[in-house]
Amino acid sequence: MRLIISFTALLLSVLLLQLGSGGLAPLDAISGVELGFSTAEIGLLGSSHFLGFFLGCWWAPRLMGSVGHSRAFAAFTALGTIGILSHMLLIDAYAWMAMRVLTGLCIAGSYTVIESWLQAKVTNETRGRAMGVYRVIDISGALCAQLMISVLTPAHYVSYNILAIICCAALVPLVLTRVQQPETPDAPRLRPALAWRRSPLAAAGVVSAGLTAAAFRMVGPLYGVKIGLSVDEIALFLAAFVLGGVIAQVPAGWAADRYDRRWVLIALSVLAVISSATMVAFSGQGTAAAFLTAIFFGIATFPIYSVSAAHAHDFASDSERVELSAALMFLFALGAIASPWVVSILIEAFGPAAMFAFVSVAHLALILFGLLRMRTREAETRTRYVYAPRTSFLIGRLLKKSRMRDDT
Repeated sequence: MRLIISFTALLLSVLLLQLGSGGLAPLDAISGVELGFSTAEIGLLGSSHFLGFFLGCWWAPRLMGSVGHSRAFAAFTALGTIGILSHMLLIDAYAWMAMRVLTGLCIAGSYTVIESWLQAKVTNETRGRAMGVYRVIDISGALCAQLMISVLTPAHYVSYNILAIICCAALVPLVLTRVQQPETPDAPRLRPALAWRRSPLAAAGVVSAGLTAAAFRMVGPLYGVKIGLSVDEIALFLAAFVLGGVIAQVPAGWAADRYDRRWVLIALSVLAVISSATMVAFSGQGTAAAFLTAIFFGIATFPIYSVSAAHAHDFASDSERVELSAALMFLFALGAIASPWVVSILIEAFGPAAMFAFVSVAHLALILFGLLRMRTREAETRTRYVYAPRTSFLIGRLLKKSRMRDDT
């Protein structure tokens, strides 16, 4: 309990940051519809977020090395707040894309600071508990952020002001904390080819995870509008997807530790294809059906990144884990950057069902590639499955030290 209290300020900053920035994606999508943005433009808003996200992951360690943790966090949070507040000052889709790059920078940079801080202050004896609490706060914030849009009026300056206030409030706990700032960590190198060299299947898996997660989180509100859901119902629809991810973590982790991870990835991809078909089949069957199928979709797709990451680490040495985590994040970001724009174009051309056709194609390709890889080499000794929040490159340092403790 004393450990949790000591990190209260950091964890409260995580929660506020998730609430303030996490509610922006669905609010932007619904506001874009209200303001007459094209479907492709709404999709590009999501792509812009992940472009900023990737740039933030790359820049944050370097900024921390120059100005320290607190100042870097303040800078990234200020950029995100500026991005949110600017929305109603300039009503233009392309201007909003630039603003979403700022919020993507904010999320990746701020999480890099917080994760680096946690990494430096916990010990091997307390790391598991700290990571567990961190995961709960992270995913709880994501769940609540989706629900927030039910009380936010689309395309209204008050709604964006509320999100900006919450995002800005994230500064207060961390800046005022009495916990001493840690030494600045060395910046990890970015070597995207490392992931492919260690496990081509894991590399393909995280790309598929990026394609799927970004499509649903960034274009999902537009899908909800197209199938006739109200704003309140869209909030519950998106929250149901996150809830499915929560439900899936324990059974997916158990299966990934007990069986060949490649079979687990293939099974999850099969479920992703089935759940995509279910979403389309029940899209006109009422809100209850929409919520239940969204939960099923979250169960099938949420664990794919973590299982892929664990499979890649099976083939890595301890000295490679941080750079491998960075490489996996890079590949996830590539898929996430492309996905919202491509899906929005498909929806505009073929209707809302095209989003799940796109997801199905991605996972069918992963199934075929997985079966091919299983004929190429045997599975390695498995590392312990850990749910990996896709927040920053430095999460790899936390996971690395957690694994080192398990191996001793």
